[in-house]
Amino acid sequence: MGFILVTGGAGYIGSHVVKELLRRNYKVVVLDNLHKGHKKAVLTPYFEIVDLKKMDSLREVFEKYDIDAVMHFAALSTVAESMKEPFKYYENNILGGLNLLELMREYNIKYFIFSSTAAVYGEPQVVPIPEDHPKNPTNVYGSSKLMFEEILSWYDEIYKLRYVSLRYFNAAGADLEGELGEDHRPETHLIPIVLKTALGQREYIEIYGTDYPTPDGTCIRDYIHVVDLAEAHILALEALFDGMRSEVFNLGNERGYSVREVINIAEKVVGQKIPIKEGQRRLGDPAILIASSNKIKKVLKWQPKFNDLEIMISSAWNWMKKHPFGYSE
Repeated sequence: MGFILVTGGAGYIGSHVVKELLRRNYKVVVLDNLHKGHKKAVLTPYFEIVDLKKMDSLREVFEKYDIDAVMHFAALSTVAESMKEPFKYYENNILGGLNLLELMREYNIKYFIFSSTAAVYGEPQVVPIPEDHPKNPTNVYGSSKLMFEEILSWYDEIYKLRYVSLRYFNAAGADLEGELGEDHRPETHLIPIVLKTALGQREYIEIYGTDYPTPDGTCIRDYIHVVDLAEAHILALEALFDGMRSEVFNLGNERGYSVREVINIAEKVVGQKIPIKEGQRRLGDPAILIASSNKIKKVLKWQPKFNDLEIMISSAWNWMKKHPFGYSE
């Protein structure tokens, strides 16, 4: 068995998947430019600092390692930034991915796992959202991911390159052994922002919009534990190895929590009140985003083990208490 190449393996989700691969005795090489990732999050000794947009550097990695499959997490993923700098997002998320696919062709590597997003759907017409829901991204980030999914389907048809695209809803939580956690700069995800507020690193948590058509007026989102996400990636990889055709799956828990509910559960976990400030809605925030994960449960027999939000927040809090300033300590 050769290596599994994990791009973005120094990032939040990528690092958790690497840990799970290593636990199952896979050989893993991580490729990351450390623009957003953290060297301390890389758990394999095989680590290459490479920018996916630089084809020559990337080719050296493919030449150096005997690679059996690619798991592609490396991407720019901040929605607001994508609407200010579209070129940067299309260049990074599409050109970088295309370079990978071309080298996979050159080196006859047939299996690809793609880190996609619920942002490909846009405003939901049906909740829970199934995989065949119309795709109408409301931002450049979602658009770049959808374009790459379309590229993958053509590479499958033309070159028989088999892939699984996993559309995440909201990844949350941290490694249950406390070795890995969530450390974005700047942080844009709700749960770590709430916990940073509890640590006194922020004055308050701002709630963007309190007049949505939901029970408490705040947005509802589907959260999935990052360890459950990692498990799904391994199942997808092994299904490809076993001959499964290319597939697309949602990854969520099929239930939603409002912003206020997240804050209330976080207060219970940390044992203190967390100051809030009510603000205006953000452009492009749908009221409710909840996944249908029936397909992956049926096809890959995936079952989330940590689907209680209190467990997700507790694991994140345990990591953050030990690493209040993330990996920089």
